[in-house]
Amino acid sequence: MNYRMIRYVLGWILIFEAIFLLLPALTAVIYREKELLHILITCGICAILGGLLVLFKPKNTLLFSREGFVIVSLSWITLSIFGALPLYLSGSVSSYVDALFETVSGFTTTGATILSDVEILPRSLLMWRSFTHWVGGMGVLVFIMAFLPLSGSYNMLIMKAESPGPSVSKLVPRVRTTALILYTLYFAFTILQFVLLLFGGMNVFEALNTAFATAGTGGFGVKNDSIGSYSPYIQVVVTVFMLLFSINFSSYYLILNKKFKDAFNTEVRWFLYIAFGAIAIITLNISHLFDSVWEAVRHAAFTVASIISTTGFMTVDFDLWPNLSRALIVMLMFIGACAGSTGGGIKVSRYMILIKDIIKEFRIMLHPKQIKKTIVDKRPVANEVIRSIYVYFGTFIIVFALSFLLICIENHDITTAFTAVAATINNVGPGLNLVGPTQNFIFFSDFSKIVLIFDMLAGRLELFPMLLLFNPATWRKK
Repeated sequence: MNYRMIRYVLGWILIFEAIFLLLPALTAVIYREKELLHILITCGICAILGGLLVLFKPKNTLLFSREGFVIVSLSWITLSIFGALPLYLSGSVSSYVDALFETVSGFTTTGATILSDVEILPRSLLMWRSFTHWVGGMGVLVFIMAFLPLSGSYNMLIMKAESPGPSVSKLVPRVRTTALILYTLYFAFTILQFVLLLFGGMNVFEALNTAFATAGTGGFGVKNDSIGSYSPYIQVVVTVFMLLFSINFSSYYLILNKKFKDAFNTEVRWFLYIAFGAIAIITLNISHLFDSVWEAVRHAAFTVASIISTTGFMTVDFDLWPNLSRALIVMLMFIGACAGSTGGGIKVSRYMILIKDIIKEFRIMLHPKQIKKTIVDKRPVANEVIRSIYVYFGTFIIVFALSFLLICIENHDITTAFTAVAATINNVGPGLNLVGPTQNFIFFSDFSKIVLIFDMLAGRLELFPMLLLFNPATWRKK
């Protein structure tokens, strides 16, 4: 284990967090808020501690798989621990565990909140909440690799550990260039949505927060009713961008290179089929609740886009919808977005490969002498990828079941406990009943909140980086 290199990267994580905090600090200056002091204190702590950690660069900069996993998990934990300080020091959140829950929810782009009234929060802290979504959406280590080459070709190990999906590939030969391309596309889409929101009548502060939260598919809003009180135009814009940010960013790179057939690959098509199929079913199921079909379509489309992208915004309380719609919404939580997007969930690509592999096994049962391969986009899927998907599903079920049992200790109703875990481990945000779209997570005990914090981090990092922290073999020198 290269402990010195881990220390060095964590130092840069703190330095970059100090830089990230300058945006809410600027917001505090603009709106003349006293929270500026607490933000600057946190900024100073991060800068000083980070500076000390990077003071001496290790001679051995090699990273291997376990260092990659440890760096990723510890980086997200470190970001969250220090990122919670402005909320706690300012007194806006009285409990540090609550502040940590809110910050982890921000960085992991979950959007679950312990706040019952976000509108009383200072604008600088609202900006910090939304900006954590944007930072966490594409991945903070991907961002750092775009500007700071850490260890040559070994950067790919970190990128694989942090990026969502069963497999990760480089867009171009150099990992640093790949990271730059991803963040350039990410930034461009964010700016485009920001401009469109301004055209819809949002002020600069609201438009920036909403664009950050949509881009990261996080869902922290600046109003208590989320997006409900905004115009249909705003709701449609947010719907479209939630879906856009749910698609693998490699597809947009391929479109720019005029490789349209490769861009609209099997996973993208499956994702769109699922999304539009769910919209159609829910629209039919809830049409009697609204004055017009258009209104039903708009709210159904927004909710489906919000849940399958794991953003968590809302326009209406979908917990009041018929059981068919509510059940479909819970199913969408477990499906999630495309691999390589900013969305959470298990990912469409995993289900796609799993179903194709099951079909292949059925055919082998009928014709045992045939040699079959699982084919996706006219290419065989590597056995290593298939194995990793089965292991992921098995691990997901175990972690989900254990978390569910731990949450049930508090004796809340089953629907609340089940969807609280589903909403956090899939990085969705809202669940049903006591954690529904108009509710929050404040009523849980500190113990349950820590369980859900772990679920949010594990879900965002694809389970294994967090779980490996508890494996003694991870920390051995050889």
